[in-house]
Amino acid sequence: MKFANLFPATVMAAALACSPAFASAALPSPQNSSASQDMHNAGRDTKNAAKDTGHAAKKGSKDAYHDTKNGTKKAWRSTKKGTKKAWHKTKGATKGAYNGAKSGAEDSH
Repeated sequence: MKFANLFPATVMAAALACSPAFASAALPSPQNSSASQDMHNAGRDTKNAAKDTGHAAKKGSKDAYHDTKNGTKKAWRSTKKGTKKAWHKTKGATKGAYNGAKSGAEDSH
């Protein structure tokens, strides 16, 4: 087996072998924590989670409001522009039809 293939496997094996020792050192020991402190920590964590959820809902609502507002303005502007464009196009056709009918009526007398 080549050294290039063997080295990463050796490093991975060493890391896995040492990981339980590192994990147990990071955990608090049961003697340092009382039931009262556990309840206090659980209450504080619940409070913080509720705050975070409330802030996220508030931000989401504001974002949805602003997106709806901007989308409505954009649709309004597009409708206004399309209406003006259609009015200008039909204005010329209406005048042409009116003048054509007028001249046709005058020619027939």
